[in-house]
Amino acid sequence: MKYNIKMVVFDMAGTTVNENNLVYKTLQKAINEAGFNFNFDQVLTEGAGKEKKQAIRSVLSVYAGINDEMIIEKIYQSFMKQLTEAYNMADILPQNNALLLFTALKQRNIYAVLNTGYDRSTAHSIIEKLGWEEGIDFDSLVTASDVDENRPNPDMIYFAMKKFGIVNGKEVVKVGDSTVDIQEGQNAGCGLSIGITTGAHTKEQLLSANPDYVINDLIDLLSIID
Repeated sequence: MKYNIKMVVFDMAGTTVNENNLVYKTLQKAINEAGFNFNFDQVLTEGAGKEKKQAIRSVLSVYAGINDEMIIEKIYQSFMKQLTEAYNMADILPQNNALLLFTALKQRNIYAVLNTGYDRSTAHSIIEKLGWEEGIDFDSLVTASDVDENRPNPDMIYFAMKKFGIVNGKEVVKVGDSTVDIQEGQNAGCGLSIGITTGAHTKEQLLSANPDYVINDLIDLLSIID
């Protein structure tokens, strides 16, 4: 590769965390309880990868022409309450080969950073349930509540770059399971923006964002980096 990779930024749900689309099932439920009847594919198409209030905003705007912030806030509060309860009950597992990949990156002196459209409190609760420790299993976490602008804006990636003193986006790889993840990496000027088929969007949907690669398993990243 033309540039030495110094950091890989991974999305959480659907990419490094296997929660069987629990977040979007809960999002669909909260939205529809407010008097709508959106199907799951609609919620995934417009909501995947985004900060969760923005996900609600996008679904309502695109499919119902609604931009009422009071309705959006009410749904969001209901969603967050239901999501906390759902995560407390659900089995949350690492995505296949996640820790193996993190270890392999550490051996190559490459930082493994998690980023997410969740707020920090929710992200921490998931990481605790997995038994992962920041600074041991992975190097850092950046959440939607840490920055002003969320995906597809590049702020979370810039936040991570600043933390580790990386000034050239070409030395960063972004990996995620939604088109918004890919767009985030592209907007940050990442050397590679890679889709993965383990979560919200299909291979065809991921390809619509023009990623550099689409992989089916996290461990496939190593051959690309090497």
